Amino acid sequence: TGPESILQVGLGFMASKALLTAVELDLFSELAKGPRAGADLAGALGLHPRGAADFLDALVALGFLERSGGEYRNGPSADTFLDRGKDTYAGGVLEMANSRLYPFWGSLTEALRTGHPQNEHKHGGDVFDAIYRDEEGLERFLHGMTGLSMGKALVIAERFPWADYRTVLDVGGAVGCVPVAVARRHPHMSGGVFELPRVRPVFEKYVASFGLEDRLTFHGGDFFTDDLPGADVIVLGQILHGWGLQEKRLLLKKAYDALPDGGAVLVYDAIIDDDRRENTFGLLASLNMLIETRSGFEYTAADGHAWMAETGFRDSRIEPLTDGYSMLVGIK
Repeated sequence: TGPESILQVGLGFMASKALLTAVELDLFSELAKGPRAGADLAGALGLHPRGAADFLDALVALGFLERSGGEYRNGPSADTFLDRGKDTYAGGVLEMANSRLYPFWGSLTEALRTGHPQNEHKHGGDVFDAIYRDEEGLERFLHGMTGLSMGKALVIAERFPWADYRTVLDVGGAVGCVPVAVARRHPHMSGGVFELPRVRPVFEKYVASFGLEDRLTFHGGDFFTDDLPGADVIVLGQILHGWGLQEKRLLLKKAYDALPDGGAVLVYDAIIDDDRRENTFGLLASLNMLIETRSGFEYTAADGHAWMAETGFRDSRIEPLTDGYSMLVGIK
């Protein structure tokens, strides 16, 4: 065998950047209006003719576009998830990957040598100021995170034994896609999210779009300085991974204190397999935490079970979700 698999990974950034640039140009939203001839599409996107055909045809070869009779149209998954006009749009996280993560990952070597973040922190800036700079940026980021969480939210709404509980609180839950998925699937459930106060208008708009404002409520605050409101189930989704061991333990303790006896904490992240060999996404996501945070890291199921036991949860279990993510459930 030749070096193909090595080259595929080593040059993988080319395909990645082609997709990220297509999202940046809003190519897929443009094509959602209808098929377009190549020259016409290039003109609409402001592309120079020299690279346009190669760019569009590369996206065909990658499976994101289809071409027939000289006209381009979106492939099925791009049409569903990359058209900004649809509520299934998952491109927000790719916009962030393009504008922030792509350049920051260029400094992975420095991150590995120094242990320091390579993002806005490096120049004295603040990550959330960069993302939440304006109302529109905040909304885009939150909906991007929603796109990333949507598949997991639907699996959680389906698989977790919600019949045994009445209320759910999603801590750091952005616009509330998990509580919305749960409330839509289980009419007896109510709850809400605990988030930074500036998220409130985006949350309220999202929840109202499903007609769930009478069952889902916003709680504003900071999870390190404020106590969490009580609920039967507390969700920590893609939260623990952003912090060091001390903060991870503190957040689990806060969840424990806010739960009734028999209540559950539901933690989901890109949890790494205990042998640390199989979940490629989880291991790369942990390197992303090296680049993006001062002390964050992904962790194994065994780590999670140990922290749950130390916190006082009498029982914990792990279940796979989708795309390299798992949920860890602890019972008080």
